[in-house]
Parts: sequence; structure tokens; C-alpha cells
Amino acid sequence: MDAALLRSLTPSVLAVLVRRGADFAAAEDAVQDALVEAVRGWPADPVRDPKGWLVTVAWRRFLDATRSDTARRRREHLVDEEPAPGPAPAVDDTLQLYFLCAHPSLTPSSAVALTLRAVGGLTTRQIARAYLVPEATMAQRISRAKRTVSGVRFDRPGDVATVLRVLYLVFNEGYSGDVDLAAEAIRLTRQLAASIDHPEVAGLLALMLLHHARRAARTAPDGSLVPLAEQDRGRWDTGAIAEGVAILQAALARDRLGEFQAQAAIAALHADAPTAEETDWVQIVEWYDELAGLTDSPVVRLNRAVAVGEADGPRAGLAALAALDAALPRHTAVAAYLHERDGDPATAARLYAEAARKAPDLAERDHLMRQAARLNARRSR
Repeated sequence: MDAALLRSLTPSVLAVLVRRGADFAAAEDAVQDALVEAVRGWPADPVRDPKGWLVTVAWRRFLDATRSDTARRRREHLVDEEPAPGPAPAVDDTLQLYFLCAHPSLTPSSAVALTLRAVGGLTTRQIARAYLVPEATMAQRISRAKRTVSGVRFDRPGDVATVLRVLYLVFNEGYSGDVDLAAEAIRLTRQLAASIDHPEVAGLLALMLLHHARRAARTAPDGSLVPLAEQDRGRWDTGAIAEGVAILQAALARDRLGEFQAQAAIAALHADAPTAEETDWVQIVEWYDELAGLTDSPVVRLNRAVAVGEADGPRAGLAALAALDAALPRHTAVAAYLHERDGDPATAARLYAEAARKAPDLAERDHLMRQAARLNARRSR
């Protein structure tokens, strides 16, 4: 390696970098890096144009250093913008995002579907199942919602009712065990209840707490479903039940009944019964009547048919069920249960097996198949 050659080339290479716009100090550092690279590489691989090689390598080193310094300054700037360490604020951005996605330019149903997909993380299939519509229909609805809000400013939040519907459906999906979203839905509803004095917000929070209190007892150690009547009530969370009942009572005292308060009242009656046999089914039917008047929901009427079957006998329940569309999800499972209660195990077993084939998830399908197998085994004895 000719050290004299390197020393002679250094000033001219430095001048080239300065003329290209590099400040002197940075150019000098870059040239030094190039000289070091030359000392390492030239003995094994001599170059034809030493000056050109040095200029090229030095300029690349300068650019790399400049980019690195720019990135470092950017990182330092971002660090300066970070909030100081300490407890997180009581209200985070998630709830605000729910309100913004429930945009006034959307219909309530479209806003709920879009928010569930974009913020809640639910799949189109899960949302379609919650709305009792085909997956393709829900996919089109979500696509239309996206087109509607494309280009609009998200500076006008949606209404409370739409956000409550989203939180309710997110909780239901989490409570089903398919996606663990129940705890997050409760957390956000607590935030909403703390910021808005609204009886339906309180009703929804009470409903979530009362349902969530039974979660530990809903499945057996092998993951199979345990029906409400067979659950170990000693595993229910009595603290959550007490909190839910207290919140519900305060909401009902305001005499502004809404669907979530009515649902919570039904859940509270189940939670209040020491045993399944002591459940006040007559009062539950009355609450379902209130709920049906508020929502006109086929799912509510399906659940009411079960309650009627418990309060007034299985024949009355089957009569209430006959007024509903047989294509309604879980209609066949309810029919199977009521026929079993009515002393018709053959029909019940057939319907349980049919309901299993329609079940939306594996756990429910296995439960219904076990019910069918149980009745068939009893008949074959």
C-alpha cells in the first residue's frame, strides 16, 4: 500500500465532497473512512482509479452518516414527544375510536358493522352471524360503509346508541369463547359509564357483569359446554353479580327502560336463583315481553319461548315456538329441548342431531350431539 499516494489524494477527495455539498467536518470523517477501507482492501484487490474509488466510497459514507444522523434526530424528536412516564390516562383512544367509526353519515347498522370489523377485530363471518345474515350480505354492507366514509372527515362522533350496540356485540363474541374480547368490552363500557350518565350505558354494563360472572362455570374441564341449569353456581363470581345488580337497580329506578336494562333484569333473575329449579320463570317471561316490545327481535322471541316452556309447560313453549321462523338460528335446538321436556325423546333426539349439523361452532355442535346420543342410548335400553 502506497501511503504517500493516499496522503496526496486526500485533499482533492475532500474538496470533491465539499463541492458536492458536504460540510467540512462530515466530509473529513467520510474521507477518513474511505482511506481506512482502502488500506484494508487495496492490497488484495488493487483499483485502477484510486481517486475515483476514494471519492465514490467517501461520498457513500457521507450519505450513510447523514441518513443515520437524520434518523437519530428524528428518533430523538419522537422521544421528546412521548408522554412522561407514569400511570396511563383514565380514558384511552379506543373508546373515542368507537365513536368516530360510528359516523353520522352511516346508518346505525352499517356503522356497527364497520366498527366491529375495523376496530373490534371481528371477522365478516362473525359479524354476519351476530346479525343473522349471510356472510356475503355482510361483506357487501361493510364495503358500502367503507365507500360511504371514504374521504369524509372523522370529526363528528356517532351517537351513544350505536356505540352501545358495538360494545354489546363485541362482548357477545368474546363471551362465546370464539374470540376473547369480553374483558375489553367490559373495560370500555366502564369508561363510557364513568363519562356518560345514561341508564342504558349502566344497563349494558350490568348485563356484561352478570353474564361474565358465570363464565367460569360455562365450560367443563374438557372444554364442553355446560348448560345454565347444570352449572356449578358456586363457581359464579358473586362480587360481579352484586355489582351488576346494584348498577341495574340504580338504572331501573330512573324509569327509562331500554333493551339492555331489560336483558340485565333477566340475567339478574337467573343469578339470584339459588338453584335452577328456584328460577322465577314467570317474572322472566314478563321481562321477555318487555324486551320483545322494545326490540321486536326474533332472537328475543325464541328465548321467550324457552322461558314460556319453563313457566307454563313445554306445550306452551312449543306453541310460542311455532309462531317463529323455523330457519332462525338455534330454533331446532330449542324445539329439541321442549320436545324432550314434553316426553318425546325420539323427536328430541332427531332434532338435537339436526341442530348439531347447523351449530355455528364446534363446542355447541358437540354439546348437541351428546344430547342426541344420550336420548338415543336411553331409548335403546
